Amino acid sequence: MTITHSLKILPQYFAAVAEGRKTFEIRKNDRDFHEGDFIVLREWNGQEFTGGEIAKRITYITDFEQQPGFVVMGFK
Repeated sequence: MTITHSLKILPQYFAAVAEGRKTFEIRKNDRDFHEGDFIVLREWNGQEFTGGEIAKRITYITDFEQQPGFVVMGFK
């Protein structure tokens, strides 16, 4: 089952994703992320959403050398 996860992202990281320089996220795996799921990254300036959104599909997940409970997700 494919799930869409809505996530906050700070402006400097949102810009890097929008420019194609950042193709991964490191997140606490409190949502049971899976390859094939979608993430909607919603730009958050610390107080409110700015209106910027980018949808990506998770293409790879690993917890290698991460803090317990955290994963690295590659996306396209």
